Amino acid sequence: MAHTTSNPKIHEGRNLKRFREMLGIKQDFLAFELGEDWNQQKISILEQKEKMDSDILEQVAAILKIPAEAIRNFDEQQAINIISNTFDNGSAIYQTNNYPIDKLMQLHEDKIALYERMLKEKDEMMSRLERIIAK
Repeated sequence: MAHTTSNPKIHEGRNLKRFREMLGIKQDFLAFELGEDWNQQKISILEQKEKMDSDILEQVAAILKIPAEAIRNFDEQQAINIISNTFDNGSAIYQTNNYPIDKLMQLHEDKIALYERMLKEKDEMMSRLERIIAK
């Protein structure tokens, strides 16, 4: 029985759109960053594609400052399952017996690093917007 590595539930264009929206980036801005050949309509079409050209995906990931693998492999259903298994009626289910303290500390450090990256990216985005406005 042959096993393929692609997951039919993963839609790269939809994943791109979700990450772009989470980062608060408009299609126009993404098009601007991709270059003269791009516009809002082309970004919209790109976000409708189940599978994107690898070069474009790499460029977009670099602009969004996220790993290309995040766009390639993000499975919304899997994320929903994780969230629904973590929360019960709006309150978190704590299972400290299953997680060693080292794992919790690593998660905390990862969270701090993420916040620091998000602040840095916000500052960079603000400077880009200031450059755009200045033109």
